[in-house]
Amino acid sequence: MNKTALHCSLATLVVAMVVAPMAAADTLRAVPVDATGPFNDPEAAFWEEAPTVTVRLNPQQVTRPHHADIAVTELTVRAVNNGTWLGILIEWEDDTRDDWFLTDAFGDQVAVQFPVEGPASPMMGNPGGKVNILQWRAAFQRDLVDGEPDIRDLYPYALVDVYPDEVLRVTDARAFAGAMGVDNPVARPFESPVLEQMAEGWGSLTVKPMQHADGWGVWEDGTWRVAITRPANQVMPGDPDLSPGTDTLAAFAVWDGGNREVGGRKSWSSWIDLKVEE
Repeated sequence: MNKTALHCSLATLVVAMVVAPMAAADTLRAVPVDATGPFNDPEAAFWEEAPTVTVRLNPQQVTRPHHADIAVTELTVRAVNNGTWLGILIEWEDDTRDDWFLTDAFGDQVAVQFPVEGPASPMMGNPGGKVNILQWRAAFQRDLVDGEPDIRDLYPYALVDVYPDEVLRVTDARAFAGAMGVDNPVARPFESPVLEQMAEGWGSLTVKPMQHADGWGVWEDGTWRVAITRPANQVMPGDPDLSPGTDTLAAFAVWDGGNREVGGRKSWSSWIDLKVEE
């Protein structure tokens, strides 16, 4: 067998192994509750009506950068719905609250992922296997609460003589504005700490032009409790069907900023069964 054929065979084997849901976790049941959505309050009483599922997490060692020394090894997850909205409550232990992004420091994050059309890899999907990813970021939430930090907040000893937009026309200054200058959607202000994205494999993660997800997180006594919610019905093409009566899948990922986790350095789960009950 030549090298090309061997690589293709190995890639096919990896996809086949990760597309199938693992049997280790119980089925996550999104039970119906008598509450109006969206479900973005992690401390609401209705979460107690939902059974908990423990989701085991794996170190990301499939593609670079590998990350064997993960800080979070399991999550406690609940799910609810009211026919219009689906809500996921995710809890995990974390000794430190990290909600800053700097060149050498990272924020805590958690994501839930749903397949959109047919089988897909839990590792951000695969070509032909599209996934919907809802990612909560502690840094986004901090900005919403305290306002976006300026350069003095992030780098107290930085010295700036003049900013380009103070001496150049707006169009000319855009080249010096970094991500905002090229209209990177992640750099623009958001109304929610949850970023809705889509992917069909590694390197394909894309922010959705229309954001419909929401959520909020609370850190207390060394534990994060994060609620993530989105419409149960398909709002736009490419949305997952999470309406009552649907049997689907969910997968999770966590980044511990205090453990220098960001991007591919994360904990991740394989698929678990998700049943949206009527």
